[in-house]
Amino acid sequence: MAERELVHYEVGQGVALITLDDPPANTYTYEMMRQLDEVILRARMDDGVYVLVVTGAGERFYSAGANINMLVEVTSGFKYCFCLHANETLNRLEQTPKLTIAALNGHTVGGGLEIAMAADLRVARRGAGKIGLPEVNLGVLPGTGGTQRLSRIVGKSRAIELMTSGETFDLERAAELGLVNRILDAETGDAFLAQVLEYARQFTPPNRAAKAVGFIKRAVQTGWEVPFEQGLALERELQQQLFLSQDAREGLTAYVEKRKPQFTGR
Repeated sequence: MAERELVHYEVGQGVALITLDDPPANTYTYEMMRQLDEVILRARMDDGVYVLVVTGAGERFYSAGANINMLVEVTSGFKYCFCLHANETLNRLEQTPKLTIAALNGHTVGGGLEIAMAADLRVARRGAGKIGLPEVNLGVLPGTGGTQRLSRIVGKSRAIELMTSGETFDLERAAELGLVNRILDAETGDAFLAQVLEYARQFTPPNRAAKAVGFIKRAVQTGWEVPFEQGLALERELQQQLFLSQDAREGLTAYVEKRKPQFTGR
């Protein structure tokens, strides 16, 4: 029997839209995470994709995290390998040299927030739901990068407080904490997604030098985790690659000629 499609993938105008789809709460299983892993690699290798947008199906949930019924039924060894693979998948999303945006269309809790935090930017629909890492209420910790990424985003002490209390809060407060980059007003989920895709396209050619965008992302995401001098070395190497690109020549020439550059992503 064919495996059910739990992650949808479509490309339009340089943006890959990735949709988590397992109603009612878009919880993820090993099967969903494998499909997510596959489409991340697909988008990474596609020269026609410049930005990845990850969202949830429906109006109510981005994702409520790992499927608890699945976790109850499997062995401890399976649980460990399930978490390991999820870590590897989200690391691939984080390290892909293309901008990634999590479009939070609804409740974003537990592992759902952990997926969102692996994206470079998080954009949310006003009033769409709650966000947080409440795993402590199940007697476990956020095991898909949550302890590491949340502390890097909001600070160590605040992250410990949020995770040990198991608090969930609205998306507007998440924006105040710096966990969400921007809040969009939209009456429906479709309207919200249309706004996110319009926002994403500003980072694609001809509007922006997409290779430079991707290399800025890579310099920050990789450089954040290494000593400062190694980060500077990475920055120099990426800059040298950009100096050899068509977009850098176009950008510098357009500046001298006092015109708007027309980037191609090459």
